[in-house]
Amino acid sequence: MLPLDAAAIGLARRPYDPRHAGVSLRLNAGVPATQVAEWAGHSVEVLLKIYAERIHGQDGVWQGLIDDALRA
Repeated sequence: MLPLDAAAIGLARRPYDPRHAGVSLRLNAGVPATQVAEWAGHSVEVLLKIYAERIHGQDGVWQGLIDDALRA
C-alpha cells in the first residue's frame, strides 16, 4: 500500500499510475510481453497497444541476444 503522501510526490496522481508503472517496469526489464500480459490481465494485443511507446532502451539487449544466437 502506498503512503498517504504518495500523490504529493507523483507516485499516484491517478488510481492506475502504480499499475502502469509496474507494467512498464516489467516490460523494460525484458519480461516477455506474453508474461506481462498474463500478470496484468490483458491480452498481448491490448498490452502492446497501451504500453508499446513505454518500452525503450532495449535495443542493445536484443542485438546482443541476436549476436549470441548467430555465434552459437
